Amino acid sequence: MKIKFLRNPPTTELPFTIGAPAMIWQVLFFYLPLAILAITSVLQFSELDVFEGFTFQKIAFFLRPLYLKVILSSFLLALSNAILCLLIAYPLAYFIAFVGKKYKNFFLFLLIVPFWTNFLLHIYAWFFVLEKEGFLNNLLRGIGVISEPLQLLNTPFAIMIMMVYYYLPFMVMPLYSSLEKMDVRLVEASLDLGATWGQTLRRVMLPLTKRGLKAGFFLVYIPSFGEFAIPELMGGDKQMFVGTVVANYILGDETGSLGAAFTLVASVVLLLSAVILYWAIDRLIPGRQNG
Repeated sequence: MKIKFLRNPPTTELPFTIGAPAMIWQVLFFYLPLAILAITSVLQFSELDVFEGFTFQKIAFFLRPLYLKVILSSFLLALSNAILCLLIAYPLAYFIAFVGKKYKNFFLFLLIVPFWTNFLLHIYAWFFVLEKEGFLNNLLRGIGVISEPLQLLNTPFAIMIMMVYYYLPFMVMPLYSSLEKMDVRLVEASLDLGATWGQTLRRVMLPLTKRGLKAGFFLVYIPSFGEFAIPELMGGDKQMFVGTVVANYILGDETGSLGAAFTLVASVVLLLSAVILYWAIDRLIPGRQNG
């Protein structure tokens, strides 16, 4: 019996054929606008809209301490949000993966169901929780912790609470995916051999879930860096962040090119910080990535 082999197996071209629309979409609606943004930031026009050449004055304008402070504030906000989400998400993902058992799907459903409603409704719901006569102040006064209502809205605390609330599922899902693939017997063996929970976490669990941890960390960190709506609505416009500055310039009548220049500067900082954080995670967490 002879076995005939196809000269051109369909599997060699099929992945490209399926992925081509996504690649075209990405080029048209991500790389092309990004290139236009970069070019716009260095173009120079006269008052009569006559092209005069290229200049880096717009970029240099945003290298002043005022705007560098704005970028630093966004970096600290994004980094704090990613770290807090990681600290909350890891035990939560562990619980869903190994303790939830037959209720895993139900817990995952509870995790994603808030995304079925409008984002603004989430913010307004937190207004009722954090306002002076809201749920949290009434609870603290009811149990005798405070005597006067606290100013919780329009503060960094309100911004961080909303950031963690909104971005937490983006951290939980990749971690859950990695933990679910991990053999729980490795954890039991580590504990049986005398390792503490801290040693088991660092030398067994974190190395095996590093891939999911990295994915979740940057899924939270990168969009948090440019977040606009949450700081604007929950912070009361008291502190400037990257998203706020970009929106103010882009939406202006004649300041679009300045907005493009600031976006370019902030994007470079975001890229460099992401590379450094990626390297730092590799150094902090030993072992290979099996997750």
